[in-house]
Amino acid sequence: MDYQNSPLGVGGKHEIDKSAWKRREHFEFFKEFDEPLFGLTLKVECSHAYKNAKEMAYPFSLYYLYLSLKAVNEIEEFRYRIEENTVFCYERVGAGPTIFREDETFGYGFYPYYEDIEMFMNIAKKENERVKAERGLKFPHSGEDIIHYSTLPWADFTSVNHARILDKGRSIPKITFGKITKDRDKMWLPVDIHVNHALMDGFHVGKFVERFQELLDELPPAP
Repeated sequence: MDYQNSPLGVGGKHEIDKSAWKRREHFEFFKEFDEPLFGLTLKVECSHAYKNAKEMAYPFSLYYLYLSLKAVNEIEEFRYRIEENTVFCYERVGAGPTIFREDETFGYGFYPYYEDIEMFMNIAKKENERVKAERGLKFPHSGEDIIHYSTLPWADFTSVNHARILDKGRSIPKITFGKITKDRDKMWLPVDIHVNHALMDGFHVGKFVERFQELLDELPPAP
């Protein structure tokens, strides 16, 4: 498959051999918890990324979501899913964002992950338009190869809790962005990350945060 030009949110998957998995005992322990999710909330510095997005004429909210999705796809543990007590690793995962409408409701969308940022932006913009034109709740993607994204641009939050069905097998990570604030020449974006402890630890969330910040600090991709 040509991953550069293919929709990577709908890729294949392979089963994790739990008998040889270094986290097998951790998985067996945490999967029995009534609430196996844990979360971290922090701020990332995004002033350089904001300038990049403006120079490339990308909506900033889509630009930093793309960078976070790129970081997610580089870290294997964020692509693990529990399906009927079996652990699978997806090749790539896409984004399932909440999209705000003018009538003050929201809808769910789906952005497949393209490594080519221009392709990703084109698809994401069309998906935003489609969801904004709808009413009610529809679910455009039913697979597990997804990250659940929310954006609360009205609140500079310091923590987030999610409404969810207490299903032990639920393992899709949740990433929430908040209101951007300024401190002199720096801009700060609140980020909350919730993941299943049966599949990863704080170390892996730390890897994501570190990589996400690196991407926010990088020069824009070459045209």
